[in-house]
Amino acid sequence: MHTKTDRLIRTLRLRHLELLAVLSEARTMRGAATRLHLSQPAISKMLGEIEGCFGARLFERSHQGIHANALGASAAFRARAVLNELARATEDVDAMQSGITAVLRVGAPSVTAAVPAAIVELRRRMPGAAVQLREGRVHELIHRLLDGELDCVFGAITPELVASDLIPMLEPVVLLEDELCVLASCANEGVAGRRLRWTDLQAGPWVLPPKETLVRQAFMTAFLNSGATPPVPVIEALSSVTIGTVLRKDPSLLCAVRLEHAADEVARGGVQRLKVLPKMVLPSFGLFFRRDGMERPPVLGAFAEAIRRVSGSLKKTGARP
Repeated sequence: MHTKTDRLIRTLRLRHLELLAVLSEARTMRGAATRLHLSQPAISKMLGEIEGCFGARLFERSHQGIHANALGASAAFRARAVLNELARATEDVDAMQSGITAVLRVGAPSVTAAVPAAIVELRRRMPGAAVQLREGRVHELIHRLLDGELDCVFGAITPELVASDLIPMLEPVVLLEDELCVLASCANEGVAGRRLRWTDLQAGPWVLPPKETLVRQAFMTAFLNSGATPPVPVIEALSSVTIGTVLRKDPSLLCAVRLEHAADEVARGGVQRLKVLPKMVLPSFGLFFRRDGMERPPVLGAFAEAIRRVSGSLKKTGARP
């Protein structure tokens, strides 16, 4: 073991790690002392011990307070991850004592059919597994993954994410190819069975997700590439429940969605996928893991395999026109 690492292990306590995490957020010694229920002299002494073990100054002091420098920010980030991992370990032990065999904490966007299906598949193969699903924006979920709050995140592997500073800390595994799909009610006879181009649908009443989503951006690009002005939606919604309901209740509506959403709606019945050219490819979806060099528990591998099986089944559904 590295000499400095050995010294850290022998000298620092979990309370030191807690101070690193709190001090990076509190920004004052008084604020950190209040949160940790310690005196300011005790805080100063502990910070001195921490910086002594690292052999570097981690925080800059001024009349405005105290703030982490680049070294301190990195140390605080790792400290939070260690504390979160310890909290997860405590929760896992408690769960396993109650009969649970494995705990999986996964983050995913709220609009996804693959993850719920994969969770059901995982539970079928590992009946004793418990799953905690956290829904939200992928970028925010990835930060929670790196902080040790999640085991994996399912999301789009976008060019922006690949080019970000986060990617060296992540291991993305591509599991699901994606593309832009157009849905309509089966009662919409005006579009059924036709080979369409995007310009043929310019005047249609559209249900679309918000502008900041990948689907909406690809939708606008499809029309712009065809030399047409993108239609303004008559309904803007993100919820898959809302989209499926309005499509079935109003046969005149058209909707742009991702492939897995299209497959899910077609499988429910009453909705058809239209063949619209040219094809618009969306960033692939996959699982993000922390790149920490540690062996992953079996439940993570089983969940990844469940996602693969679900993505393979999409190609066999009625989603493809």
